[in-house]
Amino acid sequence: MTIAFDPPPADKASLEEGVSFTPKFDQNGLITAIVTDHRDNALLMVGHMNAEALALTLETRVAHYFSRSRGKIWKKGETSGNLQHVVEILTDCDQDALQLRVKVSGHDATCHTGRRSCFYRSVTLTDGSPKLSVVDDHKHFEPDAVYQR
Repeated sequence: MTIAFDPPPADKASLEEGVSFTPKFDQNGLITAIVTDHRDNALLMVGHMNAEALALTLETRVAHYFSRSRGKIWKKGETSGNLQHVVEILTDCDQDALQLRVKVSGHDATCHTGRRSCFYRSVTLTDGSPKLSVVDDHKHFEPDAVYQR
């Protein structure tokens, strides 16, 4: 099954209040996907999808993304076993961003560093310079044991 997405409607009311899902991809053919845990809405990661990744996600209910650094589709968790099973997909008012509410299998961790979330560091201003500090140092798995590097 191949999913074809229609272009956004010309009028704002149809876009914001209509029932047609017409994702607005950027100039690179990507849409931002914010990923949260279905249980507590904890922010897990931010990724990007092209039309193919979004179609695969809709069809399989397992999250697929487009890797900008590798230039290809990847199924999140395919190597680590921490697949993201999609519970719900939400879109914002102008359909240029998505929220995926997911149930993570395996170690219940999303970040390739072994942590639950990719957002494990806090940014603070110290003596006029931005610094990072780790706010979640708990690793659910050891990356070197999971990934072939």
